[in-house]
Amino acid sequence: MRFTVTDADTAIAVGSGSLPVLGTPRLLAWCEAATCAALDAVLPEGATSVGTRMQVEHLAASAVGRDLDVVAEETYADGRLHRFTVTARHVGGDDDSRLVGTAEVTRVVVDAESFLSRLG
Repeated sequence: MRFTVTDADTAIAVGSGSLPVLGTPRLLAWCEAATCAALDAVLPEGATSVGTRMQVEHLAASAVGRDLDVVAEETYADGRLHRFTVTARHVGGDDDSRLVGTAEVTRVVVDAESFLSRLG
């Protein structure tokens, strides 16, 4: 997936710092989005996936206007459990393909209606 850093994605906007650069919570959200997209094609009717474990390492700053490619690769699957390794890299510019971050994301496939019915 390709994302462009906007003012709404900065550390200032998401409350994770005081600089106008990509905030780590937004990077993590983009990593999760890539894993959701990777699973969407194989989910049965009425199913969705929920994130259960995330580990992110934010390695380089990204200014507003910068494009990033975020790629999820499934590394483990066992029934409903799916684990992904995710990489985020700059696109274009002097540091094209610079590694911005990595993540490990675990998702579990659930029946959406059943899952929501258990909420109080």
